[in-house]
Amino acid sequence: MKMRQVSITQINSMNQNTLMEVLGIECIELGPDYIKCRMPVDQRTHQPMGLLHGGASAALIESIGSMGSSLIIDMGKFQPVGLEVNCNHISGITDGFVIGTGKIIHAGKRTHVWSVNISEANTDRLICTGRLTVLIIEK
Repeated sequence: MKMRQVSITQINSMNQNTLMEVLGIECIELGPDYIKCRMPVDQRTHQPMGLLHGGASAALIESIGSMGSSLIIDMGKFQPVGLEVNCNHISGITDGFVIGTGKIIHAGKRTHVWSVNISEANTDRLICTGRLTVLIIEK
């Protein structure tokens, strides 16, 4: 199933007054079956030791999958909600940006499954890999 193509400005406008805005998450690319978002690694996303917080990575994974699912379903009738997220933290990072690339691997009537890799923006070094299951509920 392909995602509706909308402008990057339009998809990012949905982030106003949300956790995505607080964490600095922004969509940077949309494809027919993938979505890419960027998130800063700074005081907003650090854990106490100065590394990217695992919860920030989980928030990026959930944000990417939810954004993508919203472009697949009829938002007038349905809404996507995160059902389960898992993350494997591969490497640490202390500053700069990470890029999350999410690909839809299942787009059913009631559930969507997204695979997301988070990499260091400048080097493509894998930081985290995860999966999100999205439940599609009626409004």
